[in-house]
Amino acid sequence: MRIEYVTAVLAVVDLIPAGAAVSYGDVAELLGTGGPRQVGSVMSHYGSAVAWWRVLRASGEAPPGHEAEALRHYLAERTPLHGAHEAFLRTGEGRWRVDLASARWAPTDDDFDSLDVISDQLERQLHNLSVPDDEMTV
Repeated sequence: MRIEYVTAVLAVVDLIPAGAAVSYGDVAELLGTGGPRQVGSVMSHYGSAVAWWRVLRASGEAPPGHEAEALRHYLAERTPLHGAHEAFLRTGEGRWRVDLASARWAPTDDDFDSLDVISDQLERQLHNLSVPDDEMTV
């Protein structure tokens, strides 16, 4: 995984406000490159540096193995939830998920300006890496 892509994914996640969430596919779409699996790979390896709980499966389920910690963040940020999250907190049992229909991040115009900068930088960096250094290419 190229560091340029990792940096861009993490920059997008940094824009997501408290109480909002997106899917892995949403991040890829906002970047204009990659897909849910690539974003998921970035988040699994480097996501601890950002608010990782705000990026989840399209079903609204928290990242596997991190459900309890994610739920604490969702409750603190008042992220809309579905299901038996209270029972899960008490007993570790009960199914719940983020209500992505209500919680999905809707970027503002300023956010879109930032997203454009992130996407443009990524495109330039990837282009520069793909240009041969044979002193003959213009």
